[in-house]
Amino acid sequence: MPFIHVRLFEGRTQEQKRAFVEAVTRETARTLNCPAEAVDIVFDDVKKSDWAHAGKLASDAGK
Repeated sequence: MPFIHVRLFEGRTQEQKRAFVEAVTRETARTLNCPAEAVDIVFDDVKKSDWAHAGKLASDAGK
């Protein structure tokens, strides 16, 4: 059972997430030779103020 955990900045639409899970599920099933029904994907929408990279908050980008 492939389990894919996706963390991304909040703000993606349901349509974007839908397109993503369809594409990733299809390619995961093809690559791993498993049924699409075995693929689970979970999104964690994260606020930019809760994400940091290289010592800076993503919400501070451009400041």
